[in-house]
Amino acid sequence: MPKISVIIPAYNAEHTIVETIQSVQQQTFQDFELIIIDDGSKDRTLELLQTINDERLKFFSYENGGVAKARNRGISHANAEYIAFLDADDLWTPDKLELQLAALQKNPEAGVAYSWTYYLSDSPKKVLFPGNIVYFYGEVYAQLLVNNFLASGSNPLICRKVIESIGEFDPACTPCEDWDFYLRLATRCFFVVVPKHQILYRQSSNSSSSQIKAVEKAGLLTIQKAYQAAPPKFQYLKPQSLAWFYQYCTQQYLKPDVNNIDAVIQAGTRLWMAIRLHPQILLQDYAQSLIRWLIKKWILTLVQQVGVAKSKMLLLNSKD
Repeated sequence: MPKISVIIPAYNAEHTIVETIQSVQQQTFQDFELIIIDDGSKDRTLELLQTINDERLKFFSYENGGVAKARNRGISHANAEYIAFLDADDLWTPDKLELQLAALQKNPEAGVAYSWTYYLSDSPKKVLFPGNIVYFYGEVYAQLLVNNFLASGSNPLICRKVIESIGEFDPACTPCEDWDFYLRLATRCFFVVVPKHQILYRQSSNSSSSQIKAVEKAGLLTIQKAYQAAPPKFQYLKPQSLAWFYQYCTQQYLKPDVNNIDAVIQAGTRLWMAIRLHPQILLQDYAQSLIRWLIKKWILTLVQQVGVAKSKMLLLNSKD
């Protein structure tokens, strides 16, 4: 029986799945099973999986059901005492499983171990930059209500018995299903932190406005669900939760490389909502950098639009 089950949900992941699997195979801790859930891929994902020779790897194919359902299907196939999830485009440093398992074994009262995150750009020239450094441990429910400091679904190592006590990922919360899942875990167990950047979380720079709006809708649903379940003593944190999430949405609207006036307006609206909900965010470096980024995007967009307008005028004049 393996000690750890690693579950990777994969949908049309032909460009990243092999590298992701290699980051698991290269772990310093080797007593694991690797469960790949092919979530109805239409590309070469399944073909690539069939070329990997590793007796610890098992893959199962289903019709597309989304990442939450794929993770739940992975749990149903898992045999180990501990479970880790890894998205098909993310990576781990080689010591991730070893150090997280050691942290849980050293702190038997804890049910979840998490690490810090590196953000990985999706450009050809992969650039790493570190995420927030936090030291939350023990009872972290209040901190998780305010924001998802684990950052992604590829972060924690979790005791299987705790997962069994809270139930599955909620597909209704996708793509924020990991935040909802962590909140429910935090009601049942302590968390422990491995103070090291071990998760390489790939960031996309070409999200469309429609995708961002879907994220926003799911995030607001997740927050609503969380505070419906939260004890009265935590209800005062709701404005902070919403403010953090609107800051996140601001960042997402500003990400695309193409300067779009509608996206800039949407970003500005979300940032203003965050400030109204929790004015103290203006004291934070992150919010201040968002304001500078927003102003820069606004100026660049206006300059671009003026240039386009001038080009059209010149073209019309030339025709005359």
